[in-house]
Amino acid sequence: MTTQNAITWPDAYLPGTGDNFVSNEVIVKDLAAADVWPLLVDTSVWESYYDNVADIAFPQGGGPELKAELDFSFGTFGFPPLDAHVVELRAPGDGTPGRLSWTAKQDGTPDERLNVLHAWLVEDLPGGRVRILTQESQFGKPAAELAARTPNPMLNGHQAWLDGLVSAARRGRDS
Repeated sequence: MTTQNAITWPDAYLPGTGDNFVSNEVIVKDLAAADVWPLLVDTSVWESYYDNVADIAFPQGGGPELKAELDFSFGTFGFPPLDAHVVELRAPGDGTPGRLSWTAKQDGTPDERLNVLHAWLVEDLPGGRVRILTQESQFGKPAAELAARTPNPMLNGHQAWLDGLVSAARRGRDS
């Protein structure tokens, strides 16, 4: 029996306590965490495999590779660039999943405020498989509006991110 790891959630962002929560996961064969991880933490390649991200910037320097405690910003889902902060980053290792999470915020009027935690887990599974899990917990009126739409744009957008990430990892491995 294989026990799969889970995202570590800060209490302030526990799934089901906010206005929108989405969870997307893929398990694919013939890829490893080492194939996927560099494409996830290097923001300079995000736009090459995910079309719902733009305007990535590092207002205090650093980047394009994400690191713990790094501040960055990016636009997504039609929002102006969100202020983001990496709160967890641990590369995958032998028997240890990779973990990445960031908070992202939009200030403004109460109708505009958005606060999220987007988390990733990348782990090798037996049999030459890799599991990629991404989950996001969101708070604010814009999050509630996304959650009320059918289909949920956040759910579909994150699936597109996963699919693009897997395709890019396969291309990188095969080149």
